[in-house]
Amino acid sequence: MKSLAELQALRDKMKNNMGIRSDDTGNIRVVVGMATCGIAAGARPVLQAFTEEVAKRNLQNITITQTGCIGICQYEPVVEVMEPGKEKVTYVKMTPEKAVKVVLEHLVNGNVVAEYTIGAAAK
Repeated sequence: MKSLAELQALRDKMKNNMGIRSDDTGNIRVVVGMATCGIAAGARPVLQAFTEEVAKRNLQNITITQTGCIGICQYEPVVEVMEPGKEKVTYVKMTPEKAVKVVLEHLVNGNVVAEYTIGAAAK
């Protein structure tokens, strides 16, 4: 049986994880395509990497969600980053390692990782 302190620590940890997914209009939205094609291409570990990295860095202004088909199956796993007042950025052929770099460069420092975007993949 867990002690009261252990249960409170667990509750606080889970509350923080739920905060990552809560939606707020001022938040940066990270949307991971989780249709069948995305999951088959490896979207589940990408979603997990985004969630863990955002939690590890204690970023409070990020909403991580999943969606169905984004419509560009040949580029899966696909991640869209939507910042208020800016154009949507679509990252393609994502991996968990790329997700960590996107969190560090784009979400923390505000610099789009151009080599992972759909524009770079289409060339």
